[in-house]
Amino acid sequence: MSRDQILADVVSIHAAEQRPALLDVRWALGDPHGYDHYREAHIPGAVYVSLDTELAAPPSAEGGRHPLPAIADLQAAARRWGLRTGQPVVVYDNTGGLAASRAWWLLRWAGLSDVRVLDGGFGAWVAAGYPAESGDQEPAPGDVTLTPGHLPTLDTDDVAAYQGVLLDARAAERYRGEVEPVDPRAGHIPGAYNAPTTGNLGPDGRFLPADVLRERFEPYADAEIGVYCGSGVTAAHELVALAVAGIPATLYPGSWSAWSADPSRPAATTDD
Repeated sequence: MSRDQILADVVSIHAAEQRPALLDVRWALGDPHGYDHYREAHIPGAVYVSLDTELAAPPSAEGGRHPLPAIADLQAAARRWGLRTGQPVVVYDNTGGLAASRAWWLLRWAGLSDVRVLDGGFGAWVAAGYPAESGDQEPAPGDVTLTPGHLPTLDTDDVAAYQGVLLDARAAERYRGEVEPVDPRAGHIPGAYNAPTTGNLGPDGRFLPADVLRERFEPYADAEIGVYCGSGVTAAHELVALAVAGIPATLYPGSWSAWSADPSRPAATTDD
């Protein structure tokens, strides 16, 4: 896929005669007020999407903090958002795509091919001087049909036997086990390399150019790559960056929250 098949820019979205479906996926670890932020101001026509309740199933020890939702639940949610068959979709947040990438990956996993992340998110829209609106959107019900499994995934047993390269997309201090704010144990999956998602973005909050991202991931590009984070959310951001770089990779949705919940799974706290 080319960069413009993965990422959308605010100029083209604003100028489009017929806008794609816009999904506002504002969410951040430690900030439960995404819906409030959306109601205060969002891109005109955008519909709010709850990462915790619509882009994930309830947490469990086996599935982690954000398990993949049942496909029937995801389809029902997508129809509430007004998604229609064949309609392009653009997802955004206000944290450099760290939450919106989950929607990007999940909708592609569920069979939608024309899904893009708004590069720079809501901040880029506001910085460009484009208008915002407040309140809620109530779209007409959609008719989209979703089916699972269009992108590969790893489960915990797969990861334990994985022969490829594992990338840990969390911040370095969590990878090293110096802090662990939410999960049962500190550390990382033994053998995993640390590649924090913050390294995918430039100072403007947009994804780095494809050649820069290719250089970043070049040491791993000849191997199969699996990616995880804390709960399978920001790891999707790494998958966006890898896709821009032209490098295929696979998500471990359970991530560290599932791995660390099983006391039989080892944890490492040194740099690999």
